[in-house]
Amino acid sequence: MHTGESVLGEADLSLIHALQIAPRASWTQLSAVLGPSPDTLARRWEHLTAGGWAWSSLLVAHDDAMLYAWVEIECVAGATEATAIELSGDAYTLGVHQVTGEADLVLLVVCPSLPALDSYLAGRVRRLGGVLRSRTQVVTRMHNRPYRSRIEQLPPGQIRLLAETTSGDRRSHVPGRPQPILSDLDRRLVAELAGDARRSAAELARQCGTSESTVRRRLDSLMAGGALHHHCLPAPRFSGRPVWALVTGDIPPLEVPETVAALTRMRHSRVITSVTGPHNMAIAMWLRTVEELHEVTATLVRAAPALRITGTLVALRTHKIGAQVLGPDGRRMHHVRPDAGP
Repeated sequence: MHTGESVLGEADLSLIHALQIAPRASWTQLSAVLGPSPDTLARRWEHLTAGGWAWSSLLVAHDDAMLYAWVEIECVAGATEATAIELSGDAYTLGVHQVTGEADLVLLVVCPSLPALDSYLAGRVRRLGGVLRSRTQVVTRMHNRPYRSRIEQLPPGQIRLLAETTSGDRRSHVPGRPQPILSDLDRRLVAELAGDARRSAAELARQCGTSESTVRRRLDSLMAGGALHHHCLPAPRFSGRPVWALVTGDIPPLEVPETVAALTRMRHSRVITSVTGPHNMAIAMWLRTVEELHEVTATLVRAAPALRITGTLVALRTHKIGAQVLGPDGRRMHHVRPDAGP
Protein backbone atom coordinates (compact mmCIF):
# COMPACT_ATOMS: atom_id res chain seq x y z
CA MET A 1 0.00 0.00 0.00
CA HIS A 2 1.43 3.34 -1.04
CA THR A 3 0.82 6.11 1.49
CA GLY A 4 2.41 8.95 -0.43
CA GLU A 5 3.40 10.11 -3.86
CA SER A 6 6.68 11.53 -5.05
CA VAL A 7 5.63 14.79 -6.70
CA LEU A 8 9.17 16.18 -6.67
CA GLY A 9 11.01 15.75 -9.95
CA GLU A 10 14.61 14.69 -10.41
CA ALA A 11 15.69 18.31 -10.85
CA ASP A 12 14.05 19.21 -7.52
CA LEU A 13 15.70 16.31 -5.70
CA SER A 14 19.08 17.14 -7.26
CA LEU A 15 18.79 20.71 -5.99
CA ILE A 16 17.84 19.52 -2.50
CA HIS A 17 20.77 17.08 -2.44
CA ALA A 18 23.16 19.83 -3.54
CA LEU A 19 21.91 22.08 -0.75
CA GLN A 20 22.34 19.26 1.77
CA ILE A 21 26.00 19.15 0.79
CA ALA A 22 26.59 22.91 0.42
CA PRO A 23 23.78 24.71 2.26
CA ARG A 24 24.93 28.27 1.62
CA ALA A 25 26.51 27.87 -1.82
CA SER A 26 25.61 30.65 -4.24
CA TRP A 27 23.19 30.03 -7.09
CA THR A 28 26.09 30.65 -9.48
CA GLN A 29 28.14 27.90 -7.84
CA LEU A 30 25.19 25.52 -7.88
CA SER A 31 24.50 26.36 -11.52
CA ALA A 32 28.02 25.32 -12.48
CA VAL A 33 27.30 21.87 -11.07
CA LEU A 34 23.59 21.30 -11.76
CA GLY A 35 23.28 22.96 -15.18
CA PRO A 36 20.25 25.31 -15.04
CA SER A 37 20.92 29.05 -14.76
CA PRO A 38 21.29 30.71 -11.34
CA ASP A 39 17.95 32.49 -11.81
CA THR A 40 16.23 29.22 -12.69
CA LEU A 41 17.63 27.49 -9.59
CA ALA A 42 16.65 30.42 -7.36
CA ARG A 43 13.08 30.38 -8.74
CA ARG A 44 12.85 26.61 -8.33
CA TRP A 45 14.00 26.80 -4.71
CA GLU A 46 11.57 29.65 -4.01
CA HIS A 47 8.76 27.50 -5.43
CA LEU A 48 9.75 24.52 -3.28
CA THR A 49 10.06 26.48 -0.05
CA ALA A 50 7.04 28.75 -0.56
CA GLY A 51 4.89 25.70 -1.29
CA GLY A 52 6.19 23.79 1.73
CA TRP A 53 7.66 21.04 -0.47
CA ALA A 54 11.17 21.42 1.01
CA TRP A 55 13.14 23.48 3.50
CA SER A 56 16.65 24.39 4.56
CA SER A 57 17.35 25.03 8.22
CA LEU A 58 20.35 25.48 10.51
CA LEU A 59 19.94 24.06 14.00
CA VAL A 60 22.16 23.88 17.05
CA ALA A 61 24.22 20.69 17.07
CA HIS A 62 23.35 19.76 20.65
CA ASP A 63 25.65 16.74 20.76
CA ASP A 64 26.62 15.79 24.33
CA ALA A 65 25.52 19.12 25.78
CA MET A 66 21.82 18.22 25.60
CA LEU A 67 19.62 15.31 26.56
CA TYR A 68 17.37 13.50 24.09
CA ALA A 69 14.37 11.33 24.95
CA TRP A 70 11.64 9.38 23.19
CA VAL A 71 8.26 10.10 24.76
CA GLU A 72 5.20 7.93 24.08
CA ILE A 73 1.86 9.56 24.86
CA GLU A 74 -1.60 8.06 25.24
CA CYS A 75 -4.35 10.60 24.61
CA VAL A 76 -7.93 11.02 25.66
CA ALA A 77 -10.27 9.74 22.96
CA GLY A 78 -10.61 12.33 20.21
CA ALA A 79 -7.79 14.54 21.53
CA THR A 80 -4.80 13.11 19.66
CA GLU A 81 -4.61 15.59 16.80
CA ALA A 82 -5.16 18.66 19.00
CA THR A 83 -2.49 17.43 21.43
CA ALA A 84 -0.03 16.82 18.59
CA ILE A 85 -0.62 20.30 17.20
CA GLU A 86 -0.12 21.84 20.65
CA LEU A 87 3.16 19.99 21.26
CA SER A 88 4.45 20.79 17.78
CA GLY A 89 4.68 24.41 18.87
CA ASP A 90 7.21 23.61 21.61
CA ALA A 91 10.90 24.34 21.04
CA TYR A 92 11.81 21.14 22.92
CA THR A 93 10.10 18.81 20.42
CA LEU A 94 12.21 17.79 17.43
CA GLY A 95 9.69 15.23 16.24
CA VAL A 96 5.94 14.76 16.74
CA HIS A 97 4.43 11.63 15.16
CA GLN A 98 0.87 10.32 15.37
CA VAL A 99 1.34 6.54 15.45
CA THR A 100 -0.18 3.08 15.47
CA GLY A 101 0.06 0.80 18.49
CA GLU A 102 -0.55 1.33 22.20
CA ALA A 103 0.63 4.95 22.14
CA ASP A 104 -1.10 7.68 20.17
CA LEU A 105 1.91 10.00 19.81
CA VAL A 106 5.68 9.59 19.81
CA LEU A 107 7.85 12.64 20.48
CA LEU A 108 11.57 13.14 20.08
CA VAL A 109 12.40 15.65 22.80
CA VAL A 110 15.64 17.50 23.51
CA CYS A 111 16.29 19.28 26.82
CA PRO A 112 19.34 20.78 28.54
CA SER A 113 19.32 18.28 31.43
CA LEU A 114 17.35 15.65 33.32
CA PRO A 115 15.75 18.28 35.59
CA ALA A 116 14.74 20.28 32.51
CA LEU A 117 13.25 17.15 30.94
CA ASP A 118 11.32 16.41 34.14
CA SER A 119 10.10 20.00 34.26
CA TYR A 120 8.96 19.89 30.63
CA LEU A 121 7.14 16.58 31.02
CA ALA A 122 5.56 17.35 34.39
CA GLY A 123 4.87 21.04 33.86
CA ARG A 124 3.90 20.98 30.22
CA VAL A 125 3.17 17.62 28.61
CA ARG A 126 1.26 15.90 31.42
CA ARG A 127 -0.75 19.04 32.16
CA LEU A 128 -2.33 19.07 28.71
CA GLY A 129 -6.00 18.12 28.87
CA GLY A 130 -5.67 15.63 26.06
CA VAL A 131 -2.85 13.63 27.67
CA LEU A 132 -3.93 10.50 29.51
CA ARG A 133 -0.47 9.12 30.34
CA SER A 134 3.09 9.19 29.04
CA ARG A 135 6.16 6.94 29.03
CA THR A 136 9.68 8.26 28.60
CA GLN A 137 12.85 6.55 27.41
CA VAL A 138 15.95 8.66 27.88
CA VAL A 139 18.49 8.42 25.07
CA THR A 140 21.76 7.31 26.63
CA ARG A 141 23.62 7.63 23.34
CA MET A 142 22.69 9.21 20.01
CA HIS A 143 24.68 7.12 17.54
CA ASN A 144 23.88 9.40 14.61
CA ARG A 145 22.29 12.82 14.59
CA PRO A 146 18.67 13.51 13.65
CA TYR A 147 17.84 14.94 10.21
CA ARG A 148 21.35 14.79 8.77
CA SER A 149 20.65 12.08 6.22
CA ARG A 150 20.95 12.80 2.51
CA ILE A 151 18.68 11.74 -0.32
CA GLU A 152 21.54 10.48 -2.54
CA GLN A 153 20.28 11.95 -5.80
CA LEU A 154 23.48 13.36 -7.34
CA PRO A 155 26.00 11.00 -9.00
CA PRO A 156 29.53 10.86 -7.52
CA GLY A 157 30.98 13.06 -10.27
CA GLN A 158 28.62 15.93 -9.50
CA ILE A 159 29.25 15.55 -5.79
CA ARG A 160 32.99 15.88 -6.35
CA LEU A 161 32.47 18.89 -8.64
CA LEU A 162 30.23 20.56 -6.05
CA ALA A 163 32.88 20.00 -3.35
CA GLU A 164 35.55 21.51 -5.61
CA THR A 165 33.34 24.45 -6.62
CA THR A 166 32.43 25.40 -3.06
CA SER A 167 35.63 24.37 -1.26
CA GLY A 168 36.66 27.98 -0.61
CA ASP A 169 33.27 28.90 0.84
CA ARG A 170 32.30 25.92 2.96
CA ARG A 171 33.05 25.85 6.66
CA SER A 172 33.04 22.37 8.07
CA HIS A 173 33.55 21.14 11.59
CA VAL A 174 37.20 20.89 12.58
CA PRO A 175 37.67 17.61 14.53
CA GLY A 176 38.89 18.12 18.06
CA ARG A 177 37.86 21.76 18.23
CA PRO A 178 35.51 22.36 21.20
CA GLN A 179 32.07 23.72 20.46
CA PRO A 180 31.99 27.49 21.00
CA ILE A 181 29.76 28.95 23.69
CA LEU A 182 26.79 30.64 22.03
CA SER A 183 26.52 34.38 22.56
CA ASP A 184 23.25 36.32 22.48
CA LEU A 185 24.01 37.24 18.86
CA ASP A 186 24.63 33.58 18.01
CA ARG A 187 21.27 32.64 19.48
CA ARG A 188 19.53 35.31 17.40
CA LEU A 189 21.28 34.06 14.27
CA VAL A 190 20.24 30.48 15.01
CA ALA A 191 16.64 31.59 15.55
CA GLU A 192 16.62 33.33 12.16
CA LEU A 193 18.37 30.50 10.28
CA ALA A 194 16.10 27.81 11.71
CA GLY A 195 13.44 28.93 9.27
CA ASP A 196 15.69 29.52 6.27
CA ALA A 197 19.39 28.57 6.24
CA ARG A 198 19.93 30.54 3.02
CA ARG A 199 19.15 33.97 4.42
CA SER A 200 21.86 36.35 3.30
CA ALA A 201 24.43 37.86 5.64
CA ALA A 202 23.06 41.30 4.76
CA GLU A 203 19.52 40.30 5.75
CA LEU A 204 20.73 38.66 8.97
CA ALA A 205 22.80 41.75 9.82
CA ARG A 206 19.75 44.00 9.43
CA GLN A 207 17.57 41.64 11.46
CA CYS A 208 20.11 41.27 14.29
CA GLY A 209 21.42 44.84 14.33
CA THR A 210 25.04 44.09 13.47
CA SER A 211 27.40 44.15 10.48
CA GLU A 212 27.63 41.66 7.61
CA SER A 213 31.26 40.92 8.45
CA THR A 214 30.29 40.06 12.04
CA VAL A 215 27.54 37.74 10.81
CA ARG A 216 29.93 35.93 8.46
CA ARG A 217 32.59 35.66 11.15
CA ARG A 218 30.19 34.24 13.72
CA LEU A 219 28.69 31.73 11.27
CA ASP A 220 32.16 30.60 10.21
CA SER A 221 33.14 30.12 13.85
CA LEU A 222 29.96 28.23 14.73
CA MET A 223 30.25 25.90 11.73
CA ALA A 224 33.96 25.24 12.26
CA GLY A 225 33.31 24.55 15.94
CA GLY A 226 30.53 22.08 15.15
CA ALA A 227 27.92 24.21 16.93
CA LEU A 228 25.47 24.11 14.00
CA HIS A 229 24.22 21.45 11.67
CA HIS A 230 22.26 21.77 8.49
CA HIS A 231 18.80 20.28 8.10
CA CYS A 232 17.61 20.28 4.48
CA LEU A 233 14.83 17.89 3.49
CA PRO A 234 11.99 17.41 1.05
CA ALA A 235 8.59 17.14 2.75
CA PRO A 236 8.51 13.37 3.40
CA ARG A 237 5.04 12.74 1.98
CA PHE A 238 6.24 13.91 -1.43
CA SER A 239 9.79 12.58 -1.32
CA GLY A 240 9.20 8.96 -2.24
CA ARG A 241 9.80 7.90 1.40
CA PRO A 242 6.65 9.07 3.20
CA VAL A 243 6.36 6.45 5.97
CA TRP A 244 8.03 7.14 9.34
CA ALA A 245 8.62 4.05 11.46
CA LEU A 246 10.20 3.34 14.83
CA VAL A 247 11.77 -0.05 15.50
CA THR A 248 12.72 -1.04 19.03
CA GLY A 249 15.06 -3.86 19.95
CA ASP A 250 17.47 -5.43 22.38
CA ILE A 251 21.21 -5.84 21.88
CA PRO A 252 23.56 -7.49 24.40
CA PRO A 253 25.72 -4.67 25.81
CA LEU A 254 29.00 -6.13 24.56
CA GLU A 255 27.53 -6.39 21.04
CA VAL A 256 26.34 -2.77 20.81
CA PRO A 257 29.38 -1.19 19.06
CA GLU A 258 29.55 -3.81 16.30
CA THR A 259 25.77 -3.81 15.87
CA VAL A 260 25.53 -0.04 15.66
CA ALA A 261 28.31 0.04 13.08
CA ALA A 262 26.31 -2.39 10.94
CA LEU A 263 23.09 -0.42 11.37
CA THR A 264 24.66 2.91 10.42
CA ARG A 265 25.72 1.42 7.08
CA MET A 266 22.09 0.70 6.18
CA ARG A 267 20.30 3.13 3.88
CA HIS A 268 17.08 3.08 5.89
CA SER A 269 18.61 3.83 9.31
CA ARG A 270 18.09 7.51 10.06
CA VAL A 271 18.24 7.93 13.84
CA ILE A 272 19.88 5.18 15.92
CA THR A 273 19.65 5.56 19.69
CA SER A 274 20.53 3.59 22.80
CA VAL A 275 17.77 4.09 25.36
CA THR A 276 16.63 3.30 28.89
CA GLY A 277 13.59 1.15 29.53
CA PRO A 278 12.28 -2.27 28.51
CA HIS A 279 14.55 -2.36 25.43
CA ASN A 280 17.92 -0.71 24.85
CA MET A 281 17.71 0.38 21.21
CA ALA A 282 15.32 2.57 19.19
CA ILE A 283 15.78 3.12 15.45
CA ALA A 284 13.75 5.65 13.46
CA MET A 285 13.57 5.54 9.65
CA TRP A 286 11.65 6.68 6.57
CA LEU A 287 10.25 4.02 4.24
CA ARG A 288 8.62 3.93 0.81
CA THR A 289 5.59 1.88 1.94
CA VAL A 290 4.13 0.32 5.06
CA GLU A 291 4.87 -3.13 3.59
CA GLU A 292 8.56 -2.26 3.40
CA LEU A 293 8.75 -2.32 7.21
CA HIS A 294 8.67 -6.14 7.17
CA GLU A 295 11.53 -6.28 4.66
CA VAL A 296 13.56 -3.70 6.58
CA THR A 297 13.26 -5.44 9.95
CA ALA A 298 14.42 -8.67 8.31
CA THR A 299 17.34 -6.80 6.75
CA LEU A 300 18.20 -5.25 10.13
CA VAL A 301 18.45 -8.67 11.74
CA ARG A 302 20.51 -10.09 8.86
CA ALA A 303 22.91 -7.13 9.01
CA ALA A 304 23.09 -7.19 12.82
CA PRO A 305 22.42 -10.76 14.10
CA ALA A 306 22.76 -9.69 17.74
CA LEU A 307 19.69 -7.43 17.40
CA ARG A 308 16.38 -8.84 18.64
CA ILE A 309 13.38 -6.84 17.40
CA THR A 310 10.94 -6.11 20.25
CA GLY A 311 8.44 -3.78 18.59
CA THR A 312 7.51 -1.67 15.57
CA LEU A 313 5.18 1.22 14.98
CA VAL A 314 4.28 3.38 12.01
CA ALA A 315 3.29 7.04 11.87
CA LEU A 316 -0.19 7.77 10.56
CA ARG A 317 0.83 11.42 10.33
CA THR A 318 3.95 13.42 11.08
CA HIS A 319 3.25 16.83 12.62
CA LYS A 320 6.80 18.09 13.13
CA ILE A 321 10.34 17.39 11.92
CA GLY A 322 13.17 19.33 13.54
CA ALA A 323 11.94 22.92 13.74
CA GLN A 324 9.42 22.50 10.90
CA VAL A 325 5.67 22.08 11.48
CA LEU A 326 3.80 20.13 8.80
CA GLY A 327 0.17 20.57 7.84
CA PRO A 328 -2.49 17.90 7.24
CA ASP A 329 -1.43 17.71 3.60
CA GLY A 330 2.16 16.92 4.58
CA ARG A 331 3.63 20.24 3.49
CA ARG A 332 5.63 22.57 5.72
CA MET A 333 3.47 25.30 7.24
CA HIS A 334 5.96 27.20 9.41
CA HIS A 335 8.90 26.71 11.76
CA VAL A 336 9.24 26.95 15.53
CA ARG A 337 12.15 28.95 16.85
CA PRO A 338 14.34 26.32 18.52
CA ASP A 339 15.81 26.34 21.96
CA ALA A 340 19.45 27.29 21.38
CA GLY A 341 20.80 25.15 24.19
CA PRO A 342 22.49 25.96 27.49
